[in-house]
Amino acid sequence: MIDIYAILKILPHRYPFILVDRILELDPGKYIVGIKNVTINEPFFQGHFPGFPIMPGVLIVEAMAQTWGICVFALNPEDAQNKNLFFSGIDNARFRKPVEPGDQLRLELNLMKHRGILWKFKGIATVGGELVAEAELLASVIDKNPPQKITGENNQEKSGQA
Repeated sequence: MIDIYAILKILPHRYPFILVDRILELDPGKYIVGIKNVTINEPFFQGHFPGFPIMPGVLIVEAMAQTWGICVFALNPEDAQNKNLFFSGIDNARFRKPVEPGDQLRLELNLMKHRGILWKFKGIATVGGELVAEAELLASVIDKNPPQKITGENNQEKSGQA
C-alpha cells in the first residue's frame, strides 16, 4: 500500500488538486487501484452544486489520470522527479451515478497499450462496488525541462547580427 506521503513524493499535484489519497494495489506499468476519499470540505462542492453537492465528472477522470501517473512512475521512480504525465486524449467517458460527500471513490486502471511516451489505459471508478464512471485515457510522459527552443531573435544575438 502507498500512503499520501509517498504519493506526494511521486506526483507534482498539491491541495486542492491532489485527487488520490492511497494506493491499494500496484503492478507497475500494468495495473493500479487507488482511493479518493470524497469529503464535504472539497473546494469544488461550494459551486457544484449548492444544495446538491456532487463531484464533477472531469475531476473523477483527473483522479484516474493521477492514479495512473503513480502506476507509470512506479516503473522508474527517478522519472517522477524529471518527467510529467500529461493528458493526450479521453475516449468513451461515461458517468453513471453521482459521487457525493462521504463517498470513497475506488479507481481501477489497466494498461491497454504503451508505445514510446504514449500510454493508453482504461479506468473505472466505483463507490461501494457500484460503477460511477469509466473512460479510456491517453497520456504522454514528457520531460519537465524540455530543451529551450532557439528563436530567430536568439539566433541573431548569438551570431552578432542583433
